Amino acid sequence: MKLSLVLSTHQAQFEAVALKGDFEANIAKIAAWGYDGVELAIRDPALVEVGTLMRVVEDHGLAVPAIGTGQAWGEERLSFTSDDARVRAAAVARIVSHIPLAAQMHAAVIIGLIRGITPQGQGHEDSMAYFAEAMRACGEAAQGTGVRFAIEPLNRYETDLIHTVAEGLAFLDRVGMGNVGLLLDTFHMNIEEPHIEESVRACGDRIFHVHVADSNRWYPGAGHLDFAGVVATLLDTGYEGWISGEFMPRPDADTAAGEAIKTMRMLL
Repeated sequence: MKLSLVLSTHQAQFEAVALKGDFEANIAKIAAWGYDGVELAIRDPALVEVGTLMRVVEDHGLAVPAIGTGQAWGEERLSFTSDDARVRAAAVARIVSHIPLAAQMHAAVIIGLIRGITPQGQGHEDSMAYFAEAMRACGEAAQGTGVRFAIEPLNRYETDLIHTVAEGLAFLDRVGMGNVGLLLDTFHMNIEEPHIEESVRACGDRIFHVHVADSNRWYPGAGHLDFAGVVATLLDTGYEGWISGEFMPRPDADTAAGEAIKTMRMLL
């Protein structure tokens, strides 16, 4: 397993990203701390100059394991489950637009908050049907590219759609696409899963990516989560992918990033 850190390519409202702003300076810091890669939060691929971005990443010896897409919801309210068909179509188109970039980077595309929430007056099952339809469209668009999509179960305070691993696995069966799997996030799991390790074990080879943050959404080691148990269970499943730090910049971004890799390197 390798370690990466989430970095937003642009300023954004989402709080649980430690580093934002000066891209090149932040990439240099991530490499200096000893991370193997950088997970990029990109609202819209059209807003980044891919050649420059890749040059900076590669010059610092980093890989890009995943692309975060939640800012399309946070900044633009694009959603797979909107009651407006035009918004749903725009959300699918935005995710599909990530595929060429993800293929070039050999990165997974994360499906988190862009799923949205059920609008007032719309049934939950209607939202789940829209979500499944959107994921099939994305999965089909990525066929032959090697790009995979990682759906992240999120806690009940952020969405009403897929909170637990069990719900996520049932949804994967509903979608029925081999390039669609799960992203496990320890912060959300601490809220929603009765037993985090058992839920990790239940995923088997359907884990496509992992996020770590402690119980308080600070860096690993700043709360009460048993990361040794989580890492051991991931190893038991045969997971050989990436573990990516997604946590709040507390007490400050640099301290959080530095302490996180100390904790995770010791466990790995």
